Amino acid sequence: MPSQSSPATPVPPGAPPVPVPPAHASAIDPEGVPFRRVSDRLTTLRLIERGLGGLVFLAAASLPLVLRLAGVWGGYPAWLAWALPSAVLATVLWVLALVPRQVRAIGYAERNDDLLVRHGIMFHRVMVVPYGRMQYVDVTMGPLERMLGLSSVHLHTASPGTNAVLCGVPAAEAARLREQLSARGEAKLAGL
Repeated sequence: MPSQSSPATPVPPGAPPVPVPPAHASAIDPEGVPFRRVSDRLTTLRLIERGLGGLVFLAAASLPLVLRLAGVWGGYPAWLAWALPSAVLATVLWVLALVPRQVRAIGYAERNDDLLVRHGIMFHRVMVVPYGRMQYVDVTMGPLERMLGLSSVHLHTASPGTNAVLCGVPAAEAARLREQLSARGEAKLAGL
């Protein structure tokens, strides 16, 4: 006898399908607004940055173990000398494992009157930056970003609380965003 599987929630015949939000969608995302994701190369950039930072912390946490093994600091508890670098290593690996998911959660959407910037895994945040409040748009590119062809777009408004940074934007898209957002901001200010 063939096995039949029934849907968990029955759908009446002729009813429109219920849209399923993507895995990275948040409950606070506005409906019907398609968000653009930042470049996946941001994952590489963040892995490099956080990996190097993690190595520095691991080296500092391993110093008591090295001194104990060298016989310089014999009174230091052995369990603590091993536990400290182990805890730091576990934390660094956990942070590195979260990076790809964090990058997938970053997005932005251009609307007629404002720009939406979204990020966060556990603590979702959607920031609305009205074009009329933008004072200037700044595009920066550090050495690692330059190697990967990425830029950061800084949106500066009259209120420091609504300043936004959009990291991991491809350089060409960042230049387009700078021009587009500046033009829209000037148009909104002229209309006031």
